Amino acid sequence: MKIPERIVAHTEKTADYLAKSSPKLAGLYKNCYLSTAQTAIKELDDGSLFVLTGDIPAMWLRDSSAQVNHYVALADDAEVAALVKGVIAKQLDSILRDPYANAFNEEANGRGHTKDIPLNDPWVWERKYEIDSLCYPIRLLYRYVKKTGDRSLIDARFEKVVRTVIDLWKCEQYHMEKSPYRFERPNAKRQTDTLPHEGMGNPVTYTGMTWSGFRPSDDACTYGYLVASNMFAVVELAHAAELLGECALASEALELRAQIEEGLKKFAVVEHEKYGKVYACEADGFGNTILMDDANIPSLISIPYIGYSDANDELYQNTRKMLLSFDNPYYYEGKCAKGIGSPHTPEGYIWHLALSMQGLTSICKDEMKEILDLIYGGNENLEGIEFVKHTNSILTNRNQGLILLADIDAIWPKVTAALEDGGLGFHYRYDTAFTRDLL
Repeated sequence: MKIPERIVAHTEKTADYLAKSSPKLAGLYKNCYLSTAQTAIKELDDGSLFVLTGDIPAMWLRDSSAQVNHYVALADDAEVAALVKGVIAKQLDSILRDPYANAFNEEANGRGHTKDIPLNDPWVWERKYEIDSLCYPIRLLYRYVKKTGDRSLIDARFEKVVRTVIDLWKCEQYHMEKSPYRFERPNAKRQTDTLPHEGMGNPVTYTGMTWSGFRPSDDACTYGYLVASNMFAVVELAHAAELLGECALASEALELRAQIEEGLKKFAVVEHEKYGKVYACEADGFGNTILMDDANIPSLISIPYIGYSDANDELYQNTRKMLLSFDNPYYYEGKCAKGIGSPHTPEGYIWHLALSMQGLTSICKDEMKEILDLIYGGNENLEGIEFVKHTNSILTNRNQGLILLADIDAIWPKVTAALEDGGLGFHYRYDTAFTRDLL
């Protein structure tokens, strides 16, 4: 699609400003800010916009929201507003098609995870149920309306979406008793790619919170009440009610919000011998909790970002200190970097998403600078860059037809440029939205 002129002008202006102090950061910013509009958006026949999640030919509700989130600030421009609005329209239609699905196909082509049990609808790429998949489109719509004043999407379809979300979240307050949802992935490469107990997940009991099968990282929950995602639900139920105005459906949204909030207070806070009161990552209502964090967003680190509480909140700061320490089983430190990883990736790997969110939610300028330097790379990384170039050169010369994939393009401006043009020599790169959101 044609990139709106406002986006191009904003990118050039900001890159010029950044170039005065850091040409490398300016190049990174320009590459990342434009990336969604340049590479990921396809206009469909109905006028809605389909957003590719990197090199995967599918649209995640979470990722697509984050991929255009940074454009909302420019949505007082008509072309930019149309872009954001087109993405929201596709998201709302997708939720009504299957509210338990996390990723969708461009059309009913049957692509994606075709062997999951139960079998997916042809429109569905993947059906890992994650609470945040229903939160993100509401968040995006709320920000769009606040920026533009355009309420044309607050219509019967939106009311039906809110009705669907409320009904699902109420049902999943009683997951073991009422839920129709099951998910199994036969011969899963990772145990976290499927749910135990014939696809129902580990047992839970009523808490007031709503159940989630999977975390934002797409890993299965150990205990079904995913705390950060329930916090996100609390925030977005309030946003949905505000968008609806005074009506019975808005009142119902606020009532459910109060129930989830009460469940968080009763079951999500635990006493830690070193840090005092902290938030658990997950709970089951029987007294079991897990102390860690998901590396994707929403996460406990992201609490201020999603709008649940202030970054100076004592309970949040206690939790943050725990998560950024070895008391978090997925926190790693090495010679060049430190941060939060995930069971989704090998031991010792840290996630750029977690690093970005750590920087976004920090109240310490030195920490912000440290994270930013790590993300865009200082001179201390030049040897590593040369090593990558050298390795890719050898691999390409020795293996004709070999395809090199990189995750992600946001770490270096020329990931897929040829080696002779100053690039890293990869053939394809996987885009990730939250690093753009940081920049």
